Amino acid sequence: MGYVLLGSMAFLFAFSFDLAALKGIAHLKQALGLAFTLLFSFALLMVCLQAERFPLPNWLSWVGWPLLVVSTCLLVYSIFLEIPFKQTYAMDGVGDKLVKTGTYALVRHPGVLWFGLFLLALIVISRSKLLLIAAPLWFSLDVLWVWIQDCFYFPRMFPGYEQYKRETPMLIPTRESIVKCVKTLRKDWVVPL
Repeated sequence: MGYVLLGSMAFLFAFSFDLAALKGIAHLKQALGLAFTLLFSFALLMVCLQAERFPLPNWLSWVGWPLLVVSTCLLVYSIFLEIPFKQTYAMDGVGDKLVKTGTYALVRHPGVLWFGLFLLALIVISRSKLLLIAAPLWFSLDVLWVWIQDCFYFPRMFPGYEQYKRETPMLIPTRESIVKCVKTLRKDWVVPL
């Protein structure tokens, strides 16, 4: 249970990351981001490796592995490639570019969706009883984090964010947002001949 709490405590660094970015405190944003990543990754690994397992049919792991690959790729794409990495994570202060296309046309916080799928895949693959406890808690903390971002940080960071909130759902895609996502992804991925 200690690793579940450790992973939960890591979210304190995540919550502070955006505040440090908004305040423009030199190098604190990067330190907090690194602390969150290392602490959460360690806690997640240890929870997955715990000895107590719950029973699942073996064929389900064949579902878990592809889901893990897809969710990891989507997570990396949405939070590291689709938004400007340098401004978002490496530089002090806040980025000045609001991304409203691709997976950010689907929902305002697509990383939450991919994180949920990632945790589900890990549950199926690891069969860790402790992860059955940790995953809903960590997912809830991620939702809380993006709610704080959505209400308090992002409207102050990005011009036009209030309009974006009116145009794009926060976490649950709509038919219109799915169509918009597909159109913008198709446009971004098609290479002119």
